Formats: sequence, structure tokens, C-alpha cells
Amino acid sequence: MPTFGQIQQAFRELPFCKPSPSLQPVGGKTVVNLATYYEAGWPDGACLSPGETSAKVQLLSWSVEFKVAARDYRFSYGDGESSGWTTSTGGGYPDGDITHAYRDIGSVDVRVDARLTGSYRVDGGAWQDIDTVADLQDEPAATYDVVEAKNRLQAEPTG
Repeated sequence: MPTFGQIQQAFRELPFCKPSPSLQPVGGKTVVNLATYYEAGWPDGACLSPGETSAKVQLLSWSVEFKVAARDYRFSYGDGESSGWTTSTGGGYPDGDITHAYRDIGSVDVRVDARLTGSYRVDGGAWQDIDTVADLQDEPAATYDVVEAKNRLQAEPTG
């Protein structure tokens, strides 16, 4: 039987998807002093995301499967501030719970890091806690522009 250390190492080497941030307002721009809403997303494809089960991995003469689960997320806002580690994936307006207001205009590189955990089973046996973490940090950034809204008084239209 593979050792627990071998099973944990195999888990950390799985082809995990990379999380990416999405923001509201949409369109690649947000406004100074306005609450911006963040959400972590996972791409579809040949990689593993939270909630998925891996293909069988051969360790010695045993077959091991892994169920992937998200442990927590950290949103880096690109201005030196972050959400800190949270179990929330965030969400859009008005219910999202990961928000930030920028103080200055300019371009920001927004990132979302994730730590994944899960469970495993050997040769179709009972699922067991993996008791390790795959650390997905320093993921690719999404660049957004922080702009300033300007108010102008206009005369009422006549007519």
C-alpha cells in the first residue's frame, strides 16, 4: 500500500485549474470610492477544480482517486491590500461578501489565490481526509482600470 506521504504528494501534483477573479462593475473598470465586488471563478477543462474527482492515479500497484475541495481564498486587490484568507468565493452585487473600494485611480492587477484540500480513496475503498493542502498562489493577474467619475451640472432640457 502507498504511504500517506506518497498519497499527499500525489495530491499536490494533480493538474489543478487556476482560479481567476471577476469583478463588478463589469467591463474592466471600476470607480474610485465605489464598492467593487469580487468573485473567484474556476475554468472548465482538463484540469481539476473544487467539487471534482480526479482520474485514477497509479501509486505502486494501487489505484488512488482524489476529491478536490476548496479550503480558502485570498483576493489581492492590486493596491497593496487583500481580503486575507476566507472560505468565501465572493459574489456579485448586491449579495457578494468580498468587496473593496479603491482610493486612487490607475491600473491594478487583481489576483485570487486558493488553497485546496480534499479526500482520497485507494482501490475504490472508503473516502478519507487527505489532511494536506495544495497551495495555488501567485496566479495570473487580471488587470482593471480604476477611474474617477466626474459630475457635471446641466441645465434642464426645455421643450
